[in-house]
Amino acid sequence: MKYQFIAEHKDVYRITVMCEALNIKRSSYYDWTLREQSEREKQDKLLVTKIKSIHVASRENYGARKTWKELRESGERCGLHKVERLRRKYGIEAKRMRLFRASKTGRNSEAAADNILDRQFSVNQPDRVWVGDITFITTRRGVLFLSVIIDLYSRQVVGWSMSNKQDRYLVTDALMMAINARQPKPGLIHHTDRGIQYTCGEYKSLLAMHDMIQSLSRKGNCHDNAVAESFFSHLKNELIYHRVFIDREQARTEIFDYIEVFYNRQRRHQTLDYLSPVEYEMMNVA
Repeated sequence: MKYQFIAEHKDVYRITVMCEALNIKRSSYYDWTLREQSEREKQDKLLVTKIKSIHVASRENYGARKTWKELRESGERCGLHKVERLRRKYGIEAKRMRLFRASKTGRNSEAAADNILDRQFSVNQPDRVWVGDITFITTRRGVLFLSVIIDLYSRQVVGWSMSNKQDRYLVTDALMMAINARQPKPGLIHHTDRGIQYTCGEYKSLLAMHDMIQSLSRKGNCHDNAVAESFFSHLKNELIYHRVFIDREQARTEIFDYIEVFYNRQRRHQTLDYLSPVEYEMMNVA
């Protein structure tokens, strides 16, 4: 381990100084560098290359267990503890999570709809319960608002919309995208917070037109819409907090890529047996 430390830090510190500090002979270190690598070291280096590739592909989001699942899926035979050891050794860490607080704009309105969902976030069929919410993304040239519709069965984002304004068109566009793409049967429960965009007459009429049942969170209780809040937390921590967007168009492009390419089709979810939303639905729906 001492020799490995010197090898990894030789571009930072003088080898002579490190040898003296670690109480080893320089000749012993050079003998170590000349010896042939063991088979285990060769295998470890190949595995580390794959781990780093997965780390980049997951937007530096995956921990050891999801990385291990990805390796196993690709046919790599290795243990979880080995992946943990190599990640620690080479300093491969997931991005640190920041506390995400949802916007409370317009969430104190009164509405004539009950909390039908009542935190029953586990659903056994697709397109039976959708949840929706709104967040905002700051750019150097203004704020961009994002509205999403998520199917609780697979956690897939089935509808989304982005706009410079936080109005009824933002949420109705997201809902219509989901309706056109999924064609849900009558009786679907649609749950959101009590924001004015969701409780206005136009939104209620759209739900009624498609035989959907509206469910609203209790006043000021973000936990009633935890899955939507969780999605925004992932989006913020895995993309937004690590980027500075020049303008709204750049933000639109990268958020589209995050939702449609990464989140829906690649990102592994612990609640979905470590499958992506699209994979989970394909494997479990006849």
